[in-house]
Amino acid sequence: MFQLAAHEDVIAVPEQYRLCEVAFDLVSRSLGVARVIARPFVGREGAFTRTANRHDFALPPTSRTLLDELTERAITVTSIGKVNDLFAGRGIGSSFPTPSDDTGMDRVLEAIRDDSGGLVFSNLVDFDMLYGHRRDTEGYAKALEHFDTRLPEIESAMRDDDVMMITADHGNDPTFRGSDHTREYAPLLVYGKSARPGVDLGTRSSLADIGQTIAENFGLNLTAGTSFLSELTKQ
Repeated sequence: MFQLAAHEDVIAVPEQYRLCEVAFDLVSRSLGVARVIARPFVGREGAFTRTANRHDFALPPTSRTLLDELTERAITVTSIGKVNDLFAGRGIGSSFPTPSDDTGMDRVLEAIRDDSGGLVFSNLVDFDMLYGHRRDTEGYAKALEHFDTRLPEIESAMRDDDVMMITADHGNDPTFRGSDHTREYAPLLVYGKSARPGVDLGTRSSLADIGQTIAENFGLNLTAGTSFLSELTKQ
């Protein structure tokens, strides 16, 4: 990926986006770099802070995705956070960018209560951006504790046939050296009011297993991944 970071008081956010669009033409469309990311920030030297105005300019997926399959079958796909950017808007019906994880959780609740019956796909970026990369262990712990306080709201809003999956696309251990992503396994927690309790899903071979499970739930089949839906539903 290619990133452009600029102070909002020096280069206004719309101009930062325009520069990223130029960079996208140069390095993505021409050279195949997957994403160009605008990283606006504010503050003074020694105390710079990223703002919520991040925006990702991404190449579209190189092959068909679960989102494409769902949308073509008129199954609602709702994007919350930066998901829409990551997929270049493809296969997504409604998109709700969010300035914080708390707002993201609010949007998830609204989408569940909307009763669309489709897929709600949310990305909570603060764990990664504000705490993991910054190696802020205390901040990370407090963010997890706050996230835990919001889970009962989600569980209460879910219908009997809803399923919630919580995972990550990579590790970012705030106690590790440096500021890069780290390589531990990502968690996978699955909850449903009608799901069989206490199921050990083991160590999965790929994140594609989640996609295949969602696909099977909607009567579809993807080319990659092994579904664990039957493990959640068998008596």
